[in-house]
Amino acid sequence: MRPLTIFTGQFADIPLEQLAKKAAGWGYDGLELACWGDHLDVARAAKDKKYARTRVEILADHGLKVFAISNHLAGQLVCDPNNDSRSDAFAPKACAGNAEAKRKWAIQAMKDSAHAAKNIGVKVVNGFTGSSIWHMIYSFPPVSEAMIEEGFNYFARLWNPILDEFDKCGVKFALEVHPTEIAFDTVTARRALKALKNRPTFGFNFDPSHLVWQMVDPVCFLKAFPDRIYHVHMKDAALTLDGTSGILASYLNFGTSGRGWDFRSLGRGNVKFEEIIRTLNAIGYKGPLSVEWEDAAMDRETGAAEACRFVRQIDFAPSNRVFDEAFK
Repeated sequence: MRPLTIFTGQFADIPLEQLAKKAAGWGYDGLELACWGDHLDVARAAKDKKYARTRVEILADHGLKVFAISNHLAGQLVCDPNNDSRSDAFAPKACAGNAEAKRKWAIQAMKDSAHAAKNIGVKVVNGFTGSSIWHMIYSFPPVSEAMIEEGFNYFARLWNPILDEFDKCGVKFALEVHPTEIAFDTVTARRALKALKNRPTFGFNFDPSHLVWQMVDPVCFLKAFPDRIYHVHMKDAALTLDGTSGILASYLNFGTSGRGWDFRSLGRGNVKFEEIIRTLNAIGYKGPLSVEWEDAAMDRETGAAEACRFVRQIDFAPSNRVFDEAFK
């Protein structure tokens, strides 16, 4: 059976020691460490092997392991325009209001993430890439193909040197395909790989919740990239279209009545996890299933415990025989 972990990003306000105890009590096998809060300082872990090992030891004290780390916030700043205050909180205060200062810091942070992963002993860093062209998704004012192509070329120019550092460390980067990233569906994921000339260092953190509300079939995504699924998030979402709203969410915050879609605790949305598990078995994915718990209408600790039980029940090992071979 695959290891069952929980991403700590939504629990970053809880000290790691305390969260590890809770996660063990909920029934998890490990944690996917977020690179914020006190959970993991990548700049320090990249240089201080003793500090990096303390992350492993804290988890081990509670019978847990770490299989991946995630640096979504820094990754976002690499290609994002960074031209408003929304992303100021992702970088040091000294970078606030300075787009290129945020970018420079983020590039180094992602390189540090590769070294931190190596020192911790994991092979995958999950995260975002940001996108310089997301605001062009609806082509008005008119957007030329050259503008879109430049966006993918810009992504490759900024990320190839980062990925070079990942190669040196023997670590892979897994993009969480997601709106506001360079790849947000199957078509753009293919284009991102092409921009990087299909280098093996770059793959995907599969999260069906970001696909299903766009009406992209998560199973089709898995089948399109069977050798590029480097990590899996277990997260649910529900379309809540009522005839007045659409999938662009109407500027309404998560959990607000009237949104066209929302995240849900596992098993309470539209994601067909049964088919996802069968497809993961078919493509030979043996890595962790990591719960990323987000449901604005449910207590997070109740949800985390419930999600653990749900994944335990839905996951199963592949068969090594056809059922009627026993007749032989």
